[in-house]
Amino acid sequence: MTMRVFPNLLKRTAFAGLLSLTAVAATSGTFAATPEEERGFEIAARSDRSDRGFGDSRVDLTMILRNAAGAESKRTLEIRTLEVPNEDVGDKSLIVFDSPRDIDGTALLSHAQILDPDDQWLFLPALKRTKRISSVNKSGPFVGSEFAFEDFTALELMKYSYKFLREEACGEFMCDVVERYPRYEHSGYTRQISWVDQEVFQIRKVEFYDRRDELLKTLTLGKYRLYQNKYWRSLELIMVNRQTGKRTELIYDDYVFGAGLRDNDFVKGVLRRVN
Repeated sequence: MTMRVFPNLLKRTAFAGLLSLTAVAATSGTFAATPEEERGFEIAARSDRSDRGFGDSRVDLTMILRNAAGAESKRTLEIRTLEVPNEDVGDKSLIVFDSPRDIDGTALLSHAQILDPDDQWLFLPALKRTKRISSVNKSGPFVGSEFAFEDFTALELMKYSYKFLREEACGEFMCDVVERYPRYEHSGYTRQISWVDQEVFQIRKVEFYDRRDELLKTLTLGKYRLYQNKYWRSLELIMVNRQTGKRTELIYDDYVFGAGLRDNDFVKGVLRRVN
């Protein structure tokens, strides 16, 4: 749902027709999906597939970190994304920081998986070292932000089982409220609750619950823009930590689609020469 990366934190071709019970049951690991599970998956799939087919994209953005007292610091970065058409295989992404000087050249390469651990590598230019992110450490904060390593790849459709909860107003929209449960190991979250608007099928808000099942973070997505009359992207993401009062804002510039990115732009060796 390209959070796909930062997610794009939300991605993806119109949902055509009803899903079969077998397909829904496969996502939940059972063969007796309830009506709420079936409807939850249908809503999530429609959202995820609503702008599929973009191929690749690049976007510059500003990251603003605010502590509980309101003090802020800023970082600039670029996100490059390569879509993998097969829903059973996750997308690839590369995040590269440009400023401030002490993190210039820091880069995170992610190859999203579905149920297997995601492949992620972090390049630290000061150490001239590439570090593989352990599958058990993906819930940790990324470069001091309120986004975890996990948040960059975790919104692949098939990573979750789903349950429809209710319909309710969310701002100017009427939304479907869907609970989703990680199917992959070592998630830092027990569950998430997402609000998906019924007009253009985009995520408007997500609540993240920690391993104690307490509300940890809330992500709000706004300022959506439609590109090429096909692809919706949120240009403002705000993640608030409900336990510490800290927040991270992501302010996006315009996306560039069809940038000519290829598989070999998303291999480990590229991390040392991203700038």
